[in-house]
Amino acid sequence: MPGRQITDHQMRLFMTLRQTDNTPIAAAKAGFSTASGYRIEADPRPPSTKRAPRTRRRPDPLEHVFEAEIVPMLAAAPHLRSIAVYEEMLRRHPDLGAGIRRTIERRVRQWRAVHGPEQEVIFRQIHEPGRLGLSDFTDMADLGVTVAGEPLDHRLYHFRLAYSGFEHAHVILGGESYVALAEGLQNALWSLGGAPFEHRSDSLSAAFRNLDRNARDDLTCRYDALCAHYRMEPSRNNPGIAHENGVIESVHGHLKRAVEDALLLRASRDFADLVQYRRFIDEIVSRHNTRRAKLIDAERAKLNKLPDRRTEDYEATVVRVTSSSGFTLRKVFYSVPSRLVGQRLRVRLYEDRLDLFLGATPLMTLPRGRPGANGKHGHVVDYRHVIHSLRKKPMALLGLVYRDQLFPRDAYRRTFEVLIEALVERQACRLMVEILALAHERACEGELAATLHADLEARRLPDIARLRARFTPDPASLPKITVAVVPLEAYQALLGPAAGDVA
Repeated sequence: MPGRQITDHQMRLFMTLRQTDNTPIAAAKAGFSTASGYRIEADPRPPSTKRAPRTRRRPDPLEHVFEAEIVPMLAAAPHLRSIAVYEEMLRRHPDLGAGIRRTIERRVRQWRAVHGPEQEVIFRQIHEPGRLGLSDFTDMADLGVTVAGEPLDHRLYHFRLAYSGFEHAHVILGGESYVALAEGLQNALWSLGGAPFEHRSDSLSAAFRNLDRNARDDLTCRYDALCAHYRMEPSRNNPGIAHENGVIESVHGHLKRAVEDALLLRASRDFADLVQYRRFIDEIVSRHNTRRAKLIDAERAKLNKLPDRRTEDYEATVVRVTSSSGFTLRKVFYSVPSRLVGQRLRVRLYEDRLDLFLGATPLMTLPRGRPGANGKHGHVVDYRHVIHSLRKKPMALLGLVYRDQLFPRDAYRRTFEVLIEALVERQACRLMVEILALAHERACEGELAATLHADLEARRLPDIARLRARFTPDPASLPKITVAVVPLEAYQALLGPAAGDVA
């Protein structure tokens, strides 16, 4: 038709028809004029190859900076955001103007498509009925639920079957502990009436301990016993790869939105007691399971049969040592040697003590602390764990949250109070830290406490030079050891006569 360009498809159709028809007929069937047909016969190249390549309609604003500056930045930091590149270019070249943002984003996207790093690939899975069940915890604090007028800081333990979508949710008041996992999982299995062949979780702190990214999962004995009791194979996704647990991670948001909608319809977020709130959550989850009843019934037939009884819930957990050289467990802060910072420790919680393990290696035993009656965190602190860092930052002692628990004996605490009153804060902190370091280095905590008590009774300040001199070992009391060098020939008598020697 006039005014329309001939396409490659029309040309191929014309050339095919030309084998049986003459030029005017073939051109008419292809949808263009006879003159165009004769022109195509004279020049059989496709129209797309005849068009001149499209050129820029305006000067390239990044002509002098993209290859010279932006590409080296992307090569050095492949995950650098486009907005950061844009802001850096405006800082270096203010004359470029703010209108280059979309241009930079497009060029960076094109560069990464050709030269960027390989990206992670998500592999969609086929789920078999009865094969996989998943567990996870989700925080519900942002919903503003209250019980008897008091804010309820809680989580939901969430269980889901991958095939049918059966869900179970259990309100957890504490953290992600083994007790919470064992209780919630067993409630889900007994509500379902069977157990899947495999149970997967993410990096649950109470169920697993990470050795490293490439090491095989180290299941705790208690979690292994729990899964073995229900004939389930325990597994977990790789640390930090949430989409591997996506069957349950993706539905956390749906569950929380369903709870939020139900709270809005209820017109109140306050519940008389915890039992009423748990019943409220059960009703929401039950409505979801009702909609998938046919799939759930089909999968239930493929599940393992439940054992005769539930298994016990054991008191065990895993903690991570923070940069404060300690960890918090049940609202109590425990200090440990700073060499353990960043490590994950297995903790066996007893009534009066905590046994710490690094993998299967016993580390130490700590006395168990308790939170204060007013709800404040308790502290179990050993000054030996932090004294080497405290000597570098002595002023940290002044506002330390566990300062009173840091002093091993009452004499040390009273000494610091006297020093604060008599000296400037910097001098008082430095002197007190040196006293604690002396008690640690010379292993004289008790004797030093007695000396400090005597100074307090005499109303005099401790003299660190005098204390160091008193608790320094006397060189004269050290034994003098003389090592006698024995000639090598003397050892021949121990070997006896040689075989060729004549008696």
